[in-house]
Amino acid sequence: MSSGRSQAGTPGLFPLSVVQLGRFPRIQPFRQAFIQGFQITMKTMRIMLPLAGTLLLVCTALADEGPLVPAPPSSTTVQQIIQNFAAKEKEFKEARDQYTFQQDVRVQTLDGKTVTGEYREVFNVTYDDQGKHLENVVYAPQNTLTDIMMSPEDLQDIRHLLPFVLTSDEIPEYDILYVGQQQEDELHCYVFDVAPKKIEPRKRYFQGRIWVDDQDLQIVKTSGKTVPDIRKKNNENLFPKFTTWREQVDGRYWFPAYTMADDTLHFRMQDVHIREIVKYTDYKRFGSKVKITYEGKEVEKGQEKPEK
Repeated sequence: MSSGRSQAGTPGLFPLSVVQLGRFPRIQPFRQAFIQGFQITMKTMRIMLPLAGTLLLVCTALADEGPLVPAPPSSTTVQQIIQNFAAKEKEFKEARDQYTFQQDVRVQTLDGKTVTGEYREVFNVTYDDQGKHLENVVYAPQNTLTDIMMSPEDLQDIRHLLPFVLTSDEIPEYDILYVGQQQEDELHCYVFDVAPKKIEPRKRYFQGRIWVDDQDLQIVKTSGKTVPDIRKKNNENLFPKFTTWREQVDGRYWFPAYTMADDTLHFRMQDVHIREIVKYTDYKRFGSKVKITYEGKEVEKGQEKPEK
């Protein structure tokens, strides 16, 4: 996961324990990884493996990445791809708000390989009878972080930018550069670099690279960081590089599966090595009255992709 960090003791920041973190959901396995000679679905591995296993899983996923080929699209234009995936992202964003899920957030500081502090929170995202978003914390041991603190920007990033969504509404805010095509496991993807055109005050952005599946035309992976970093006289709020992988839910939507950051933040007083992992699990369609669409057609609860 990628959340910004500020040095402990910096005035004007909230301690971790008083801020409620964001939300996220469940996945169906689509890709497979090989660890120690065994073929295991990504979903099964997330259930079986502890933190060290998750790190190994990420390394394996990266090993399944093919070379970047700077070739233009063969049967469409770059602009058409951008328009199509932005429209799909808007559908995805609306649909995700109709799913319950569990989010598991872990933030660690490290000295070499030794964990020196940890923040952990697991919570369920549900809805009341009126469709109002609710968060129920189910596990929250004492926070032992001492070198860093969570800031309001961290919480905003966890909610909105780690599971980065680039819809047709956000497209005008970003420069989008097509860089080629690349294989991600069994998925063939179009690859784009994105960066905000302008940094507006008190607004957060994503800057980095996105991978768009050439069949579903939905983002399946993002890698970069949230911007801007904040460096003021009495306030340093820095943000690590992260990668978010998505997996397909209900045969149609690519929802966030997990986010990972492993980076060193260079504060004026000291460098802090942090590791962050966010897992998004147990996606379940909420029985609301809101219509969910896929490619312009209404999706009934429990229904697979609408027929074209």
